[in-house]
Amino acid sequence: MKKKLYRAIASRIAAQANCLERGNSEWHAKHGAVIAELIRDHSPSGSGFDAGTQLDNKSTPERLVFKTSFHHMNDGGYYDGWTEHSVIVTPSLVFGFNLRITGRDRNAIKDYIADCFNTALRKEVDA
Repeated sequence: MKKKLYRAIASRIAAQANCLERGNSEWHAKHGAVIAELIRDHSPSGSGFDAGTQLDNKSTPERLVFKTSFHHMNDGGYYDGWTEHSVIVTPSLVFGFNLRITGRDRNAIKDYIADCFNTALRKEVDA
């Protein structure tokens, strides 16, 4: 069955919480592995996203928090520093979800990060 990436991740977080409540550590770990795989395979990578993306432990089924870094280049095409960001995803009745990007807005990078994550999170994936 196909689901949008953000829904697939949120569903697995809810399933993990249910497993934790019921003491089912085996399935808790399996859901965690699927979440990690979904993020590894579908979150932005390359083109500045050179350190990967991780799901923050503060995430819930109603609020996803991703940690990522962006590797900036100068005008000469050389890498010249990093910025650290949180990408916070919350529900929206109109648009499916809202995004908020934290961290320094060096070179107006927050708009680019939002565009990349918006595209990735709306992608249909096998769930």
